[in-house]
Amino acid sequence: MGWTWTPAVWIRGRARPAHDAAHDAAHDAALGERLIAVVAALAVVVASAPLLMSQPEDAGVGSAAPGRSPLSETGRPETLVAGYGGVTHTHASDVRFAKPGVTDLTAHDVQWIGRPFKSPIYYGVRVMHWPGTGRIGSMLDFTHAKAISVREQMLRFSGTRNGQPANRTALNDDTFRHLEFSHGHNMLTLNGLFSLGRLAPALRPYVGGGVGVSLPHTEVHFRDEARRTYEYQITGPVGQVVAGLEIRMPSASVLLEYQSSLAPYWAPLSGRDGSKGNAFIDYWNQIGSWLRGETPEYGTLTTTLASHHAIIAIGYRHTAAPAAP
Repeated sequence: MGWTWTPAVWIRGRARPAHDAAHDAAHDAALGERLIAVVAALAVVVASAPLLMSQPEDAGVGSAAPGRSPLSETGRPETLVAGYGGVTHTHASDVRFAKPGVTDLTAHDVQWIGRPFKSPIYYGVRVMHWPGTGRIGSMLDFTHAKAISVREQMLRFSGTRNGQPANRTALNDDTFRHLEFSHGHNMLTLNGLFSLGRLAPALRPYVGGGVGVSLPHTEVHFRDEARRTYEYQITGPVGQVVAGLEIRMPSASVLLEYQSSLAPYWAPLSGRDGSKGNAFIDYWNQIGSWLRGETPEYGTLTTTLASHHAIIAIGYRHTAAPAAP
């Protein structure tokens, strides 16, 4: 498991061809343009909402009548169950590998890509609830994004690994077989929501935010190590803010939404190959390691993933039955 820097780093030729790298860059740029367009549109809608809501109620826009929900014509509680897809962009971040007395290595400015339309695709599910009166609602949200380090990137390292200094650069693909959260940069959050009223009878903007837990699938494998960490994990808290527009139909809704998430990761490098897809077994194994006070065999990985998401959701809206007289 020694950490050696030799000329072989430069001649093994594991980097993908230049045309593949260019294709990935163009693909990510196109996704970024779509993300920016959706975010800009939502920003205009949300910024315009207070102005529009000041118009009279009988003009078709404005605040809801007293005692009635801004999102409900019936004045009764509503629950929306929805699924969604979208695109994401995750900022570059420093990734630190630490094992007390052995390793304290940092890979600086690691670039991440999301590949939202390649299996496993970007998806999410949620439950949104609005009471019969007032503007405050709630949402339980699960997001399955991805964060995959760019294999063609030349990484800058600092610190030590296995007692050896590592103050130099190396190609990502020559250093790691895998450095990614590709079966999920997964986030489960509980959010509060605030309705901004209605722009028109069928158009309802909202904002919100909340906290939750990161539940990624960690895949980390140095090229000079025989074993990898390949399992679902609980890696720390996550914060989320949202701004969206609901387009209402008789019993369904379409949501156009921007999300921003901040997820500080503390990932144990256990060297386990996981349960081959059963997340609950992996989580149970990790909790068992915590309870037994075990130290991860290969140390820990820490980083912070700051991501932007643009999503389109569609779901069924259930309105509570009238109260008995």
